[in-house]
Amino acid sequence: MKKILVLCTGNSCRSQIAEGYLRNFAGDVADIYSAGIETHGVNPKAIQTMKSDGIDISGHTSNHINEYVDIEFDYIITVCDHAKESCPYFPSKALKLHQNFPDPAKATGTESEIDAEFERVRNIIKGYTQAFTQQYLKS
Repeated sequence: MKKILVLCTGNSCRSQIAEGYLRNFAGDVADIYSAGIETHGVNPKAIQTMKSDGIDISGHTSNHINEYVDIEFDYIITVCDHAKESCPYFPSKALKLHQNFPDPAKATGTESEIDAEFERVRNIIKGYTQAFTQQYLKS
C-alpha cells in the first residue's frame, strides 16, 4: 500500500481538500495523510465546498508534520510555495512533488464571491489529484 503525505502551511484548506480527493480517487490502494508546518484547524469553508461535491472531510483533523516523522512515505506533495520553502528537514526517500495552489482562505469579497473562489480552487485541486492518481497509483 502506497503512503502519501499532502503538505501545506496550516493544514486547514488546500491540503485538506487534496487529502479528501486523494482518499476518494485512490480508494484502497493508498493511505493518505495531510499535515502542515503549522496547524490552523480545518477551514469550515473547505468542509462546505467539499460537501457540495459529495465528499465529507468534516472528520479530518489539522496535523503537524512532526506527527508523521516515523512514516516512510512513497509520495510527499507540497501544495503551497510557503510549505515547500519553509518545511523543516523531513528525512524521506519519497518522491517529492510540488504544485502551488491559490489559497482560497485569503479570498475577499461577498460571501458568494468567497464561496466561488473556494469552489474554483477545489476544482483545480480535484483535477490535480485525479491526474496524480492516474499517473502514480493506477498505472
